[in-house]
Amino acid sequence: MLILVALLIAGGGLFQYLDRPLPQGQPGPEAEALAQRLQAAAGVPAWDSTGAVRWTFAGHQHLWDRQRGWARVRWDQFEVQLAVDRQEGLAWKQGVLLPADPARTRVEEAWRMWINDSFWLNPVAKLFDPGTQRRLVALPGDEEGLLITYRSGGATPGDSYLWLVGADDLPHAWRMWVSILPLGGIKASWEDWLTLGTGARVATRHRLWGFTLELQEVAGACTLAELEPGPDPFAALAAQLGTPP
Repeated sequence: MLILVALLIAGGGLFQYLDRPLPQGQPGPEAEALAQRLQAAAGVPAWDSTGAVRWTFAGHQHLWDRQRGWARVRWDQFEVQLAVDRQEGLAWKQGVLLPADPARTRVEEAWRMWINDSFWLNPVAKLFDPGTQRRLVALPGDEEGLLITYRSGGATPGDSYLWLVGADDLPHAWRMWVSILPLGGIKASWEDWLTLGTGARVATRHRLWGFTLELQEVAGACTLAELEPGPDPFAALAAQLGTPP
C-alpha cells in the first residue's frame, strides 16, 4: 500500500520542491506534557484495557488478541495465526495447513502486515514505547507539533512522525519521515475518529496525495471472548505453542 504511494510520488519528479527536512525539535518537559495530553484526548488509558481488536486495512483482515499477544491475519487465499513477539505461528492456504517452510514465509509476511497495519490503527498508544524520542516542534498559529522518532522496534526503526495537534489536543494530521517513502514530510490526515466500546479512540480515515486510506470494520472489547463469542479462534495456535486456551 505505502510502496504504491511511494512509486506514484517518485514518478512525479517533484523531489526538490516537495521534500522537507526533518525538524530538530526540543526534548523536555513540554514535549512530554504534550504527548500525555495527546494520549488522553485519544483515549489511550481506555486502550490499555482493550484486550481484543478487529479491523480491516489495505485488504488485510486482522484479529488481535492483545492479552495473549496473538494476531490473526487474513488476505487473499491465506490465513496466518502468530505470536507477535516471537514471530512464530501457523499458516493456511485455502483452509489447508501449510508445512513448515512455506508457512514460515507466510508468517513473516503476515507479521510485516501486522506491524504496519496495527501502527496505523493506533500509533498514539506508542508515543512512550521503549526507544522513542519525543520533541516539541514550534509551528505557526494554534497548532502544536510533537515529533516522535522510533529508534528501535517495528520493521523500520529510525522513522519519524510529526504529529500536528489542534486546540483540543487531538491530532488532525502527521508528517512522515520514513524509509519506505522517498520524500520527507509527507502529510496524512487523521480524521473520522471512532470510539470503541471500551472508550478508546482510533482515526479511521487518512488522506494523503489524493489517496484515502481507511480502516474498516473496526471493533474492540475488553476481552477476546466479548469480541468473538464462541470457540477460541486461536485454538490451533495455542495447541502449537503449548499454551492453555
